[in-house]
Amino acid sequence: MNRRGFLKIAGGTAAATLLATYAFSDKQNIMRDDVADIPISSEKLYPDERKILYLASLAPSGHNTQPWMIKYLAPYHWIVCNDKMKWLPAVDPSQRETILSIGAFIQNIDYAADSLGYIAEYKLLANSNQDEDMVEIRLNKTSNKSNYNLENIKLRRTIRSGFLNDIISANDMHFICSGDNNHFHYIPNKTKEQQWLSELTVDANHQQIYRDDAQNELANWMRLSTDDALKYKDGLTTASMEISGLSGWIVRNLYKKENVLSVKFREQSLAKVKNQATNLGGWLLMTSENGDTASLLETGKRLQRMLLKTRVKKIGVHPMTQILEEDIYKAELQSRMKITNSIQFVLRLGYVQNYPKPVSLRRPIESFIQLI
Repeated sequence: MNRRGFLKIAGGTAAATLLATYAFSDKQNIMRDDVADIPISSEKLYPDERKILYLASLAPSGHNTQPWMIKYLAPYHWIVCNDKMKWLPAVDPSQRETILSIGAFIQNIDYAADSLGYIAEYKLLANSNQDEDMVEIRLNKTSNKSNYNLENIKLRRTIRSGFLNDIISANDMHFICSGDNNHFHYIPNKTKEQQWLSELTVDANHQQIYRDDAQNELANWMRLSTDDALKYKDGLTTASMEISGLSGWIVRNLYKKENVLSVKFREQSLAKVKNQATNLGGWLLMTSENGDTASLLETGKRLQRMLLKTRVKKIGVHPMTQILEEDIYKAELQSRMKITNSIQFVLRLGYVQNYPKPVSLRRPIESFIQLI
């Protein structure tokens, strides 16, 4: 066989091998619509309970840990709990962000129950962020139903890319924040305050990205393969991190935890943050009266009410909480902004041309319910 013939055969063999490898590789950038909520024991819940709790579970949480749990006392009588197995001790050692997420979960319960004709009665049980039992809820059936559009809950999502640099209009800010100037503080793009806050965000991210305990924690919540995503139905998938195309394929098929801890991955993460910090319509700071558990729960509810209005205005929201997770930057932010109340959220805002479909996964309802 001559050299040309050998190369032709070898090239064909290599191509066939590559095609076969790709054919059996992890090609799916799995999204929420790809995973149905399959009841584990459907007889345990009434249909309205299932619907309410599913909608509640669509609340946001750091690293998509979904840190809530339900103690099922009786039909329509539950305790919303704090699941310590979902805590993030490296970036949230006081469970501040955990309680904020549980507050958002409770707000979804309120909207969903009201739309189905239930009045929710709440009783605060927790004295601290570390208590397991947070809030007792009783749902009482009435003849009235609200007109709230539950599609707002189903379609809400975190958006990380594609932000326009246009300043959010005063009318749109008033709409999404319900005119609440006591708890929402908008810092428009192209102002000195915005530029300083963007720089501080990059610095805080740099510190956290190179903090090994924080990076290890992040790696533990990254669902790099479709198998892991389907196994856990929580955490950060390639779709929720907005890693698509060839890059998504590489991550799903070639990346392991050690890759996330590598210098190269950290450098790429920081470069992405720098890009995000300069592409935005501004920053939105959210505050609470104080840092106690009751105030944090209410702030989480307030956040969710705001988030559920953003899609109507095609406003993307990207929580960038690293400033609040790194103490030195948190103190600087609070001092520089001259805001009396405690800052609980740093949110990157921006108009988007198209508001994309939600992609983050959710665990089955029965997986976070305990029968008492």
